[in-house]
Amino acid sequence: MLNLGLSVDLFERHDTVGGIWDRRNPGTPMYESAHFISSRDLSGFTGFPMPADYPDYPRNDQVLSYLKSFADSYGLNEHIKLSTSVDSASWDGSSWTVTTSDGQTRHYRTLTCANGTQWHPSTPDFPGLDTFTGETMHSRDYDRGALFEGKRVLIVGAGNSGVDIACDAARFAAFAAISVRRGYHLIPKHILGKPADVFATTGPHIPTRIAQSVFPRLLKATMGDPSKYGWPKPDHKILESHPILNDQILHHLRHGDIEVRTNVDRFEGPDVVFVCGRREQFDLVIFATGYDMKVPYLSRDTFEWKGNRPRLFLRVFSPAQDGLACLGFTEGDGAAYELFDNMADMIARTALAAESNPEEYARLRKRFAGPDIDLSGGASYVNSDRHAVYVNLHAWQKVQKDFRKELGWPPITATSFERLRRRP
Repeated sequence: MLNLGLSVDLFERHDTVGGIWDRRNPGTPMYESAHFISSRDLSGFTGFPMPADYPDYPRNDQVLSYLKSFADSYGLNEHIKLSTSVDSASWDGSSWTVTTSDGQTRHYRTLTCANGTQWHPSTPDFPGLDTFTGETMHSRDYDRGALFEGKRVLIVGAGNSGVDIACDAARFAAFAAISVRRGYHLIPKHILGKPADVFATTGPHIPTRIAQSVFPRLLKATMGDPSKYGWPKPDHKILESHPILNDQILHHLRHGDIEVRTNVDRFEGPDVVFVCGRREQFDLVIFATGYDMKVPYLSRDTFEWKGNRPRLFLRVFSPAQDGLACLGFTEGDGAAYELFDNMADMIARTALAAESNPEEYARLRKRFAGPDIDLSGGASYVNSDRHAVYVNLHAWQKVQKDFRKELGWPPITATSFERLRRRP
């Protein structure tokens, strides 16, 4: 927005930029061993690569340092009101009235929700959970492996965070198990010496149906068959759900450091009973079961919902509500920051049209209210709330390029923001 000359206020409830990557922030899900899940060379913002001396997969503190450097380099801190949260926002028919924690009320033509999606834990309501005599917590509150020392630990959930935490438990706990509802495809962080995402994006784009045939064979050749060690076979094709990008879990399964269990059926006193009928005692159960997507400062009926996810045109614009956009309310099969760059530029150009080009803005609003666009790239995603807003990044890029071309918007390039960047 600054690049287009728009006036912008950013509100950050914490005392510095960084969000979940700052482990000092209350409620962050960041744990000590967390690393970026996409690789260094593909993870930077457009025109602002991550430092070349970072490892292939940067540590959480390095990602935080990178975000702070980005804000400094582009003069963003001048526009950010730190230690200030948005308490409420309401649309009066022509603008948003925004009330903040410092007691101020402000008015804006465009409101962008970028409050993140990993702050509100979702915990399954298993029978008997309220009478379980062991300790429970959500993965959001997990911090470091020392918590597991001397304990029998169960991790429930096999997303990337759940598997990371399970690997910590394998190293520190007296006994560790992971409860898996369905099998997921395991992908090593390096393939033929390259970061997995670099390997996947090197050369021409491979159509989904071909990738679904070729990649499983490559993974079996490089990793073997994880089902030999108790990992359930996936009930979906590769690219139809989030893969597990992790080298360590297979190592720990092969060495007996962690064991796989079926889904939890119920809790009884000190015991966890699994759907297969197995019963075991655990001292600590960690639920790595995802998050509810919430915008606390807006009433829920501000959005249309698909399951537990807001319906958004191109995963950005509200079809139902004028002047409302969201940033970061989606997941994809690749690096996020370049995706967010494109989304942010689309939001800025739409905000500019709302202020100065009513005809173009009316055309945009008509497009936003149209039918959903298929962003799956040909994959049949598993039926879950998480995948209701999942995107194939190649498909999203193609659609947004066509959209930008139709409107006469220039592409995002490394020089798009050059005049804003401050050199040391």
